[in-house]
Amino acid sequence: MAKFELKLPKMGESVAEATITNWLKKVGDKIEIDEAVLEIATDKVDSEIPSEISGVLSEILFNVNDIVKVGQTIAIIETEAQNATTVIATPEVTTENLVAVEEIMDKAVTVVSEPVNFSSSDKFFSPLVKNIAKQEGISLAELEAINGSGKEGRVTKEDILKFVESLKSNVAVPVSIPTTSNQQTKAAPVSINGGDEIVEMDRMRKLISGYMMASINTSAHVQSFIEVDVTNIWKWREKNKNAFEKREGEKLTFTPIFMEAVAKALKDFPGMNISVDGEYIIKKKNINLGMAAALPNGNLIVPVIKNADQLNLVGMAKAVNDLGNRAKEGKLKPDDTQGGTYTVTNVGTFGSVFGTPIINQPQVGILALGAIRKVPAVIETPEGDFIGIRNKMFLSHSYDHRVVDGALGGSFVKRVAEYLEAFDINREF
Repeated sequence: MAKFELKLPKMGESVAEATITNWLKKVGDKIEIDEAVLEIATDKVDSEIPSEISGVLSEILFNVNDIVKVGQTIAIIETEAQNATTVIATPEVTTENLVAVEEIMDKAVTVVSEPVNFSSSDKFFSPLVKNIAKQEGISLAELEAINGSGKEGRVTKEDILKFVESLKSNVAVPVSIPTTSNQQTKAAPVSINGGDEIVEMDRMRKLISGYMMASINTSAHVQSFIEVDVTNIWKWREKNKNAFEKREGEKLTFTPIFMEAVAKALKDFPGMNISVDGEYIIKKKNINLGMAAALPNGNLIVPVIKNADQLNLVGMAKAVNDLGNRAKEGKLKPDDTQGGTYTVTNVGTFGSVFGTPIINQPQVGILALGAIRKVPAVIETPEGDFIGIRNKMFLSHSYDHRVVDGALGGSFVKRVAEYLEAFDINREF
C-alpha cells in the first residue's frame, strides 16, 4: 500500500488558512477520486475538499474546529501501488526516426518552458485536474471555460476527461449543472432553569463579532450624513424596470444605480480608495466595491464587485444580482469576498432612515444607504419656491479619521449625492 498526503489546497487570493467544520469520511472509509472528504470554512465561505486519488482513509491529522494552513497535510490516504510492467518493442534506429524524435523533444521543451500559471486564475482546480491539464496541453483559458459539475461549479476529473475526449473527437462538451450537498442539521439550543435560554454563537457570528470589535479598536470612526433627492431615480426605475427585466433577464433594483455613483465618486476621490497597514497607506489601483448581503442564516456577508468602475449599469445590475443570489443560496466562493477596497451597505432594506456602519478593515470607509421616503420638500423654481412631495434618502458615511479628514470624508459623500441627484431621467439602459 502506498500512502498519499491530502493537503489543504490553495483556495484563492489572500486565503491562507481555513477551519475544519466537518469530516465527511472516517478512518477506514473507502474514498473515490474527486470525492469530498471534509468540509472547511474560510473567513467567510464554506467549501468541500475532494480527494485526488482513490483509496482508504487511514489517518485524520486534525479535528473539527482546528485551524489549518494552506499546504498543510490534513489526512493520509492509502492506495494500491501500481507496479505493472510493459514490454515495448524497440524500433529500428534510422535517420528519419532521429529527426522525428528531435522534433518531439523540441515541442516538449517548449511546453515545459511555458508552464500554465494556475495561480493567476480565480477558480479552484484540484491537483488531479491540474496534472491532467498539463499532460494534455490544455491552456488555462480552456480549463476556465469548462462547466464543472462539482460543488460551486468545480471542475472534476470526469469533466476534464470529457473535455479532452471532445477535443480529440471535435465534439462539444455538454453543459453540466452544479449540485450542492444537503445542509447539515444542527442540534437545537438547550433551555436551562426553565426560563432564559443560552445559545452559543455559530461560527459566522463569532467571526463577525471578532471583526466588528477589531475594527472599532483599530479605526477612529467618524460619520458624515447627507440627504439626497432621488426622485428622478425613483421615476426612472418605475418607468424602466419591466422593460429592463424583459430585455436583460435581470431585476432592476436601486442598488446598482447607487453602486455606479459610488464607483464614480471613488475615481474622483482616490483618497477614499485606500487601505491601512500599520503605519503605511496602500493606494488601491482597482475599485472593488463590497456590498453587504444576507446569508441564509440571517448573518451578513460582503461579496465584492471587482473593477466596479468599468461596469455599465447593465453589468452592475448583473453583478449585484449574481452576488446577492449566491449569498442567499450559500454558494459564494472564497475569492468572492476578497479584495474589496470600499463597502456599501443598505440599511434602508430594514426600514432604517440612516445608520452608523462599522468600517470593513483594512478599508477606510463604508457608506450606508437609508430608506427612500416620500417627504415634503422645498422646490426651487425660477417662479419662486414651492412645497412638493419628493423621494429622499440619507447617505451615512463612516470613515477612518486616522487617514481620512472631515474635508475628504464629507466631500466624497457629497459627490455621491451630486451624482444621484443629477441622474438623467431620460437615460437609456
